Amino acid sequence: MSSTTPLSGLVVVEIGHSIAAPYAGMILGELGAEVIKVENPKSGDACRGWGPPFLEGAATCFHAVNRAKYGITIDLTDPGDVARLRALILERADAVLHNLKLGALDKYGLGGAAMVEAKPSLVWCNLGAFGAVGPLRDKPGYDPMMQAYSGLMSLLGEDGRPPVRVPASIVDMGAGMWSVIGILAALQERGRTGKGGIVETSLYETGLAWMSIYLAGFLANREIPARHGSGVDMIVPYQAFAAADGYMMVAAGNDNLFRRLCTVLDRPGLAEDPRFRSNKDRVAHRQELVPILSKIFASKKRAEWAAMLEAAGIPNGLINTLDQVVADAQTEALGIIQRKPGSELGLVGLPLSFDGQRPPFTKAAPALGEDNGSVLR
Repeated sequence: MSSTTPLSGLVVVEIGHSIAAPYAGMILGELGAEVIKVENPKSGDACRGWGPPFLEGAATCFHAVNRAKYGITIDLTDPGDVARLRALILERADAVLHNLKLGALDKYGLGGAAMVEAKPSLVWCNLGAFGAVGPLRDKPGYDPMMQAYSGLMSLLGEDGRPPVRVPASIVDMGAGMWSVIGILAALQERGRTGKGGIVETSLYETGLAWMSIYLAGFLANREIPARHGSGVDMIVPYQAFAAADGYMMVAAGNDNLFRRLCTVLDRPGLAEDPRFRSNKDRVAHRQELVPILSKIFASKKRAEWAAMLEAAGIPNGLINTLDQVVADAQTEALGIIQRKPGSELGLVGLPLSFDGQRPPFTKAAPALGEDNGSVLR
């Protein structure tokens, strides 16, 4: 592959707000598509105000998911604006992506079915809350709600303590990724048949997809997993331990790694203890093994343990704060944190490279209505 812009030539209209659809649009734009973001002219995407911090006129949250796009404003209550948007889609768009409430665009004549009928080659992606069918199809949804409703929050934190959520909007961002996968799959099909169609995904379906492994287990044994903090239900030891100067993650994910871990800890007999000999045994006797390991790890500093574990080939990692992540040599080597030339704005680029090249930072998030003149001319 000779280009970091494999989607060059595609035109995508994003009628998106908040995180989910904008994140999908950003991915497509970073991969070379011409992505045109549509916003309300009165206030724009609410994400513009989700701060502090703010930089260059918008919240950094907005910049993080809206780079690589052109920006236009459309008032859906204005028939002239609706006509302009419809013309833009019919004349130029290969795909349309939106995360407005189910059916919100239909009353303006811009629903997916009507637009695909008018332009059969169009790929239309509905990114909904709970899905296109079912008793909750009309209910709005947000990332924290979906972390709760999908069961994800029931596994986070520790038993006996209040539920917690993943601070990163993983359901929103995951739904954006599924939207991209669906759009690209539909475009691939269009390449064979010439016909587009309607792609549908939702936040709730994305939350359920994140729960695939745990739902498979529940469907097999009908048992509700316990909450283990940094650990997991089916592997021990596979969690954070407190060293003398802070926490580190240790992932002895199989019996061979556990035997090596016991050697590093100078407790080889633990690996032969009938309670801990196999992972199945260790899971059953978690409450006995973890305190033993915790006491040992507390005796040395993280760097000392890390060196010993690395030498033995045992997966481990320091629990880094954001300043440590940014300063880390591996982060720097990857070049994934990209800065806008002549600006303090720094953003995480796509976690993809093509023939060793990551798509570059080429266009910052647009100001509200920045490209009305050129796109809606």
